[in-house]
Amino acid sequence: MTSTSSTLPTPSTRTTYLSQRVVSLKPSGIRRFFDIAATMKDVISLGIGEPDFDTPPSVIEAGIQALRNGQTHYTSNAGILELRQALAAHLERLYGVSYDPQTEIIITVGGSEALYLAATALLDPGDEVIIPTPCFVSYQAQVYLAGGVPIEIPCRMEDNFDVNPQAIEAAITPRTKAILIGFPNNPTGAVATRERLLEIARLAEKHDLIVISDEIYDRLVYGGHQHVCFPSLPGMKGRSLLLGGFSKDYAMTGWRIGYACGPQHVMQGLLRVHQYTVMSAPTMSQIAALTALYDRDEAVQMMVEEYDRRRRLIVSELNRMGLPTFEPKGAFYAFPKVSVTGLDDETFAQRLLQEEHVAVVPGSAFGAGGEGFVRCSYATAYEKIEEALRRIERFLKRL
Repeated sequence: MTSTSSTLPTPSTRTTYLSQRVVSLKPSGIRRFFDIAATMKDVISLGIGEPDFDTPPSVIEAGIQALRNGQTHYTSNAGILELRQALAAHLERLYGVSYDPQTEIIITVGGSEALYLAATALLDPGDEVIIPTPCFVSYQAQVYLAGGVPIEIPCRMEDNFDVNPQAIEAAITPRTKAILIGFPNNPTGAVATRERLLEIARLAEKHDLIVISDEIYDRLVYGGHQHVCFPSLPGMKGRSLLLGGFSKDYAMTGWRIGYACGPQHVMQGLLRVHQYTVMSAPTMSQIAALTALYDRDEAVQMMVEEYDRRRRLIVSELNRMGLPTFEPKGAFYAFPKVSVTGLDDETFAQRLLQEEHVAVVPGSAFGAGGEGFVRCSYATAYEKIEEALRRIERFLKRL
């Protein structure tokens, strides 16, 4: 009988087959708390940034009809041309910025893929990206995974969480490649003024940088404030990438449809990465998104009005309880300062969840600028917010 022992693989001495880059990546500060909450009963979540509204019925029907019509095959890599044309018209109507749907728009698998494409296509190892914080948790991670170096610039509540151009310029080095901003902001709800964005534009021109502008909450703006689309600023279309999507504005998180827009030579790079990763965004979701663009302004306005009602409730009540809370002008988050209780944000969030079954996200999950705060989403029912606020007040009285 022939022995086969010599053909068996030698046991590996590796402790892990994962790359060092992945091993050293921090877990999401959002998901950790909600994994805990999922094991508990009677939890009110003010955490996950997802609309509690269902996708509008006409949009759902468009997706269903696409399936019935057999539209279940690949689209072009960049997405259905009609959707890109409608999106180009939509952006020009709202913000006066013009993109060629043939060469300057890619439909992506949510805004997250758009960010991944931007980081992967733009960054070489060691390239630095300046990121004002607090910011969405994926920003630093996507830069890091692409081999870049995230450089955080903390923003302060005392400055209305506005970006400090002087701090940005002080952080620029010969390795700086890009500035990554997100307005309306997650987690603070800040909306950047045109004047402040013009200062960022000046720095981009002066130092030959590209600006990646995540504007996925662009339609969710309150109190008469206006969203300024960064590439619509003078001279900025050619040195910026616009990232957006349908998840927040149209309550389409599960459909996974986003987009990236930019100058043709840059978009060719993003498309190359897109081709080798996901091929194309889901066909039926693209068709549903087309319907959303054509006829859902009414639904967007309804959601904005309801978010605004919740926004006013949660901000006024948190301030009344003694938790200083910046008035959010966009998105659907309140960002109270909990360090005034003597607890750090992690301890505050953990104890609130354990003792009162209210889930919030520690501000430190969003970068250095978020330390001492927690994020409270008001994308949940008004009555649930009222009950969550009662529980928060009860918790504060015991401290």
